[in-house]
Amino acid sequence: MAYLAERIRQAVTTEEAADALTELTAAHDGILAALHEVLTSVADFHDGLGEASDPYIARRLRYLADEHLGVIRSDLSHTRNALADRHAPHPGRSTCTQDVPATERERSAVCTCPPPPRTLPAPPPPVAADLRRR
Repeated sequence: MAYLAERIRQAVTTEEAADALTELTAAHDGILAALHEVLTSVADFHDGLGEASDPYIARRLRYLADEHLGVIRSDLSHTRNALADRHAPHPGRSTCTQDVPATERERSAVCTCPPPPRTLPAPPPPVAADLRRR
């Protein structure tokens, strides 16, 4: 799933971000649908184990799959649909071809990638108090 996060980090349009979310939220073959299947399978497995805590674990897993995962899937699906309907570039990102002309020594001189995040300058060192007596 880390590759999906990376795709979203590199997305320069709402369509690209929506495409990554589609892989996550697809109703029949998305990652969240697969996770739902795994949770219910583990719940079914616990139903047949026979210890006192097993039915509780099975109910808890089904609850997580049906309630919590359902909310996450619904929210992400709505977010995905809203992004897909926007058809807009991300204002803070641009496509970088990473092509460097022969006359340039560094890619950074011509690359249109957004600059790295700015860091705040370090605070000045504390000033020692004037300890001289007058």
